[in-house]
Amino acid sequence: MSIWNERYAGEEYFYGIEPNAFLLSQSERLKPGMTCLAVADGEGRNGVWLAEQGLDVLSLDASPVAQDKAKRLAQNRSVTMRFEQADLLEWRSDERFDVIAAIFIQFVGPEQRSLQFENLKRHLKPGGLLLLQGYTPRQLEYKTGGPSQAENLYTEAMLRELCADLEILHLSEHDSVILEGAGHNGMSALIDLVARAG
Repeated sequence: MSIWNERYAGEEYFYGIEPNAFLLSQSERLKPGMTCLAVADGEGRNGVWLAEQGLDVLSLDASPVAQDKAKRLAQNRSVTMRFEQADLLEWRSDERFDVIAAIFIQFVGPEQRSLQFENLKRHLKPGGLLLLQGYTPRQLEYKTGGPSQAENLYTEAMLRELCADLEILHLSEHDSVILEGAGHNGMSALIDLVARAG
């Protein structure tokens, strides 16, 4: 946990304050009034943007330092959203969501990954959307962000297996430049997933 508090400790927003480009590209799927869970939302750049689209957002993160900055960003952007400090693996709620935004949540290895995905899917409403972006193993060559452990990175086959009980609407690997603060900066090996609960 302390590594995340250290990462977010500065005045600057480590991953910037603009929303993730993949999330932005999915804006047509989002409708005002939808409930949304932004997991591992860090300093709030994605959760705040989702709230600006009229969604009812719960921003979840384990770092209190990150959440303080996320609350400040929400206030500066004049949006109302909910915040909860919790570890994603342990977090449970009776609430179900229309949208779950899971942007770069690759902080667990293979032994915990299926638990992480089961917990995400458990919190989707029927018809709810999982919007996920992560890094593929080629990212280890670029070194422009993300985990340094190869086993934490996604492949298309892995995501198909993890989401076998969802309808996969979009799944693609691509190399793209992303500029997200100091944390994600430069050419990156990415994979995007949009999946719908039955």
